[in-house]
Amino acid sequence: MTESFDKVQFISISEDEQSQRIDNYLIRILKGVPKSKIYRILRKGEVRVNKKRIKPEYKLQTGDEIRLPPIRLDAPEPSVIKVERVAYLQDAILYEDERFIVLNKPSGIAVHGGSGLQFGVIEGLRVLRPDAPFLELVHRLDRETSGCLLIAKKRSALRHLHEQLRNNQVDKIYHALVAGAWPEKRHKVKAPLHKNTLQSGERMVQVSDMGKPSETKFRILQSFPHSTLVEAKPITGRTHQIRVHCLHAGHPIACDNKYGDAEFDKHIKTLGGSRLFLHAAQIRFIHPRTDEQVSFRAPYDSKLSKLMDKLNAL
Repeated sequence: MTESFDKVQFISISEDEQSQRIDNYLIRILKGVPKSKIYRILRKGEVRVNKKRIKPEYKLQTGDEIRLPPIRLDAPEPSVIKVERVAYLQDAILYEDERFIVLNKPSGIAVHGGSGLQFGVIEGLRVLRPDAPFLELVHRLDRETSGCLLIAKKRSALRHLHEQLRNNQVDKIYHALVAGAWPEKRHKVKAPLHKNTLQSGERMVQVSDMGKPSETKFRILQSFPHSTLVEAKPITGRTHQIRVHCLHAGHPIACDNKYGDAEFDKHIKTLGGSRLFLHAAQIRFIHPRTDEQVSFRAPYDSKLSKLMDKLNAL
């Protein structure tokens, strides 16, 4: 089955669509059209903006008029992501308005598909909201990390929130259960982080003088025999930052299959722990519409809650 655009199409760019590169915009709206074909019609000048030829890196402006040539578009294959498989994401929504969604991301699901994964949070939300014109991740969480995740519903909101991230106006607060007794006087870890990609494609991060400056602030929330529940606030936003900084401090996070401690994990598993105990518990930022600071908290899932009950009973 095919869909044929046998006539010239004219598209007017709205405020929410501005600042995108024309090639990325066309890739997004021309579902099923090979990228090679999109770049070919751009290169040949068949796509015009305001009646002029443009290059793929041209950034769209509000009010631009795009002329698309007739394009024979192969219909995309029927989605293999069943609505039933992602319906649980609806229950994970903590807040939603016309600008953004705050999701309590479950542990075990990636924020996006790829690397052998059929789908992630963003693909799942797009299946749940087939009529939503725009849904994009504002930031990321590791696959096994749970908690507050921001998704923009308008490009203007995405730009606003990205600017806040660049200006350190977004506070992300995590809870982590770490091995041993975290020192009361240790309030931060500053250690440069260097990212390596193994041949398998797996990302590993280590403290190295070759790395980028990284800082995490810590605060003790609760102490237990053999472990400590800490609050971690990343000042910088490096890959696996909290996990590697905890390891560097000598207190790896419970059930961390990359940077953990086997003996500690064995102890936690006797208490029923089975997943990485790193949870994005709270996020604070400025609302893109009201310019007022808003704050959202994500409750623990059942696995973390049951483990906390066991720890409190010790």
